Amino acid sequence: MIKKYLVFCSLAVLLFSAAGFAQEKKEKGAATEPVRLIRGPYLQVASSTGIMIRWRTDVSSRSKVNYGTVPGKLDRSAEDLNLLTEHKISLTGLKPYTKYYYSIGELKTVLQGDEHNSFVTLPEPGKPGHYRIAALGDCGDNSINQRNVKKELLKYLGDGEHALDAWILLGDNAYQDGTDSEFQSKFFNIYKDDLLKKYPMYPAPGNHDYHDTDLTAKHAQETHETAYYQNFSMPAEAEAGGVPSHTQAFYSFDIGNIHFLSLDSYGKEDKSYRLYDTIGPQVQWIKKDLAANQNKGWVIAFWHHPPYTMGSHNSDEEEELVKIRENFIQIIERAGVDVVLNGHSHGYERSRLMKGHYGMENTFDPKKHNLSSSSGKNDGSKNSAPYTKTSKNNNGTVYVLSGSAGKLGGKQASYPHNAMYFSDADHGGSCVLDVKGNRLELKWICADGLIRDQFTMVKELTKNASK
Repeated sequence: MIKKYLVFCSLAVLLFSAAGFAQEKKEKGAATEPVRLIRGPYLQVASSTGIMIRWRTDVSSRSKVNYGTVPGKLDRSAEDLNLLTEHKISLTGLKPYTKYYYSIGELKTVLQGDEHNSFVTLPEPGKPGHYRIAALGDCGDNSINQRNVKKELLKYLGDGEHALDAWILLGDNAYQDGTDSEFQSKFFNIYKDDLLKKYPMYPAPGNHDYHDTDLTAKHAQETHETAYYQNFSMPAEAEAGGVPSHTQAFYSFDIGNIHFLSLDSYGKEDKSYRLYDTIGPQVQWIKKDLAANQNKGWVIAFWHHPPYTMGSHNSDEEEELVKIRENFIQIIERAGVDVVLNGHSHGYERSRLMKGHYGMENTFDPKKHNLSSSSGKNDGSKNSAPYTKTSKNNNGTVYVLSGSAGKLGGKQASYPHNAMYFSDADHGGSCVLDVKGNRLELKWICADGLIRDQFTMVKELTKNASK
């Protein structure tokens, strides 16, 4: 017994000494495992006076953003004292259309922040100017095409202070199932060093963003419990303009005198209503938003499923595409929406200025449905005059399908669609919208650097949208 007692005492002394040594190291500030940045930073919910900066760390830590208008002099800060791995810091009270530099990290440690960490706040809502927005569809597949499309887009944009005001996503942002790990490897890791840390991004979901492998597609559609909604933040409360939607699924925002609507063509509202259900919450909100913003200047809507395509998908056969065309698009045409941007088919397809075609491909009549016989290219070639819209005749929409920023290829037997002026399923690319006052130009920048399509639209703006 005495022997066992002595052994017990010896172990107790050792444990006590070890604990004391550990506490002494802690008190002396001994080095601990550093917090690592594993995602971001990326810019969300941007407006003319605010922005949200998000990032992810490998372990929980507190959040801090230092920022200012002079590089190396970040004299303002915002912080969150909660221990988190998903960090979201909202900056408020910023000056419109002003360049800011920033750093992210813990309260006393900077994880990232140099002259390349910067952003420009958006212009004041309704204010005309020269604005540039990029659109990427079906991008997240970690392909050579995805990387080349990004490279050529950045080359086209250049590195000026206003090279890009924002970029939008047209759905299917992470293949194959929209899981968090796929978002990490096929989206965030691809764009982290350039687009994500410098330019505000506004997404729309695609069907693959709802393909959570741990849930049925039906459950994900009804609950929106997917990585897409966890990874992105949207201005659902009209932080950036428009009418509040109170949901991350669909929302609107302003960039100067351009009003955007980001819509959800795959998810369900109230467990049953889709985009093509015109009595559903999303369409009722769309009507209110369009009515409140029709005099802003330009109106652009984007969502994933296109009403017209004969690329890798068939708009005469797929339910979402057929019903969106038959039931929904006449609503946005009546409201004078100027451009619709979609993805889903893995190519590029673009109409003329058109209106009123809601049937199958073989019912398209160019004399009836095209409001212009011009290509809209505005490049001096025959029949290439810009499309024009006036306050008295605000009719017509140009439909653009741009779904090859990652995924590429596929044609139906009747390709190209009769409603499309220009179609190309062989080259990857992204779109760039240049808006200058009453003039809008869209270019399709391909993965080899060539601009294979473009069009120009000129619009007679109201006094409020043009002064």
